[in-house]
Amino acid sequence: MKKHREMIFDILLIVIILLVLIPTLLGGIGPLPPREIRPLAKAYLNSTLNIYNKDLWTASPEAVAAIVWDYRGLDTFYETIVFYTAIVSCLILYREILGKRDISKGEGLSIVVKRVTAISLLGILVVGASTVLHGMLTPGGGFQGGAIMAVAPVIAIVVFSRLLVDTSRLSYSKVVTFRNLAILGIALTALIPIILNFGNAFIFQNQYKRSINFSYPAHILDVPMGGSLWFLNLFEGLAVLMAFYLAFNIILYSEEVSKEVILGEEYGY
Repeated sequence: MKKHREMIFDILLIVIILLVLIPTLLGGIGPLPPREIRPLAKAYLNSTLNIYNKDLWTASPEAVAAIVWDYRGLDTFYETIVFYTAIVSCLILYREILGKRDISKGEGLSIVVKRVTAISLLGILVVGASTVLHGMLTPGGGFQGGAIMAVAPVIAIVVFSRLLVDTSRLSYSKVVTFRNLAILGIALTALIPIILNFGNAFIFQNQYKRSINFSYPAHILDVPMGGSLWFLNLFEGLAVLMAFYLAFNIILYSEEVSKEVILGEEYGY
């Protein structure tokens, strides 16, 4: 009986694969992407780390990071502001309980789980920090690294209980301050070329141009820094970590405290 089930499963799997493959080969999903590199992609790849022509290069071997923070830095900055505004809106909705101690006095999970989690949290933070600090060399960057590190406080609250947040020195006001400073760091990194050159530069300028002799450090100790990309990833990672921490901090309040926010909404106040 077991062999018959396995045979039926294999046949169904083959049928599903064929149902997906045949329409694809017959052009049922439309034209497939071209195999050759598109002209725009060639332009980015030829200029991102072109040591023979540094007029448009970014001093970073990571083309995605170069596109995100250099070639379209303003777009990325506005995306960060949208995320910033979304978190601010969330904080406004829960302003009545922000920074308030939770009434829950749970002690968390067992000592074995706490010890294993403590080791895991260190690994999560290291991986996240590495993703942020190496974003100009390898796939990743500020947002990805910040999101990875944001997993740590969620696990910590679940395992060690909400009391960990209430007794922590990382208060609500400090988290908001760190987040605002991170956003300010991104803005200053973008404006420093203009400030130091008295307006004779570009916003988000990374490396020097033919008429503007300003550059962030392209290398430090023979390590490609990507100029401003390292600083932008650092501030972005910190901003994302603090933003997610604030959001999770609110979501993981006990039900009794959360009800204070929605109390009276059925009557319009």
